[in-house]
Amino acid sequence: MLSIRLARNGAKKRPFYHIVVSENDRIPTGQALEIIGFVNPISTAGEVLRIDAEKAKAWIQKGAQPSKTVLELFKKNAIL
Repeated sequence: MLSIRLARNGAKKRPFYHIVVSENDRIPTGQALEIIGFVNPISTAGEVLRIDAEKAKAWIQKGAQPSKTVLELFKKNAIL
């Protein structure tokens, strides 16, 4: 089964998350099928969030299940 979830990147105490589509049995920082966006929670001047809505909708139609956090991000940005 596929899931859409956050994969943490970035340095210590400087989080940066990619929104990825991956298989459920893979570790969160492992190989992803596709990167569909990012979240930079500590950004002060730049973009905080970018999501490719077309790719997200396509993966959901193929059966990918978003995690709780990603689902909240989608709802806040009117993607679903």
